[in-house]
Amino acid sequence: MKAKYVNPFTDFGFKKLFGEEASKPLLIDFLNALLPQTDQIADLSFKNAEQLGPSDSDRKAIYDIYCQNQKGERFIVELQKAKQNYFKDRTIYYSTFPIREQAEKGEWDYQLKAVYCVGILDFTFDEGPDLATGEVVHTVRLKDQYGRVFYDKLTYIYLEMPHFGLREAELQTRLDQWLYFIRHLEDFQDIPAMFGDAIFMQAFEKAELAHLGPAELDRYEQSLKVYRDLKGVIDTAFAEGRAEGKVDVARKMKAKGLSVADIVELTGLTDTEIKAL
Repeated sequence: MKAKYVNPFTDFGFKKLFGEEASKPLLIDFLNALLPQTDQIADLSFKNAEQLGPSDSDRKAIYDIYCQNQKGERFIVELQKAKQNYFKDRTIYYSTFPIREQAEKGEWDYQLKAVYCVGILDFTFDEGPDLATGEVVHTVRLKDQYGRVFYDKLTYIYLEMPHFGLREAELQTRLDQWLYFIRHLEDFQDIPAMFGDAIFMQAFEKAELAHLGPAELDRYEQSLKVYRDLKGVIDTAFAEGRAEGKVDVARKMKAKGLSVADIVELTGLTDTEIKAL
């Protein structure tokens, strides 16, 4: 059956739903479903998603969505389609940019606004004793040796989407609704009755393929192809767990025209190794 709505795990679909100016009500509602009642967002403004270091030699970070609320707090929202080496390191590194950009010239008391990093993962972390098996939402903060929060202005929220298995009748919270929407959007042919409020009606309208113009539809089809190709080859390589698998993946990505920077990010190989393939 032909899809009626975009796949939200594609770059195009994700940014269509959450990354456009007209999508701000959707993004605010989604983030508020993740945040405690005391930290609810009233308004957001989008910021430059490309962040540079203090010098030209520093590596840059490019976020899927980067925004700021009415209190000056920063939010990075990232869609991660497949496992990659040092994924946690990457999110920590990305979080340093919205921290450093708050530095003021001259005398400054170092008071910072909160930074939130939200990762929507189309894969699961490797299970271990430090991770609750089957958990969808992981909220991470800096804690001391007694498990007490040491610093409450830096929060990482990871959503392991493959672990979300609630059925429509089992949904209880607003976050449950959003996760169900994201997980199943591409499969919907009709709008479920539970999504009848204004926010979700707007989300379905933005996601409907029939509402895309020819240029947007072409961009979406290209984005969907990249998503399917990447997911297939990367999942296979990581399942094999071999360095040769990564090389095979890199060759396929290179043949499909992906940039060296993208291949480095997704495989963990160096640019020298990739250029030599």
